[in-house]
Amino acid sequence: MMMTERLELETRGEAEMIDITGQVARLIVNSNLKDGQVLLFCVGSTGGLTTIEYEPGLIRDFPLMFERLAPQGIHYHHEDTWHDGNGHSHCRASLLGPSLVVPIENGRMILGTWQQILFIDFDNKPRHREIIVQISGPD
Repeated sequence: MMMTERLELETRGEAEMIDITGQVARLIVNSNLKDGQVLLFCVGSTGGLTTIEYEPGLIRDFPLMFERLAPQGIHYHHEDTWHDGNGHSHCRASLLGPSLVVPIENGRMILGTWQQILFIDFDNKPRHREIIVQISGPD
């Protein structure tokens, strides 16, 4: 069995973090799949997916961490071509990655107690985002 769905998000950009755990869990329940996996993929090159403990401290820490790793305000060759000021956004997204796989057992994602699925939009402007969700397992 393979089911493909899409999550549509409106974002503000600038490392906005969005908890999508509940939306993904609802899609799994609606699929009636008991055991398998869910693949999440961010369409676009300036967003990423990860799991973290979604709490106020980490919500503040993550943008600061990415600013240290790929700071704004320095020269990125990407901007020589496109002049869009988001070279740092592409670098940050590539560090995080565009996809995530989570196992499913007994109709639920296997996540730790404090583990949530997050989409992070690194672009420098608001965007419409699409997350592909593929739920798969035995028929």
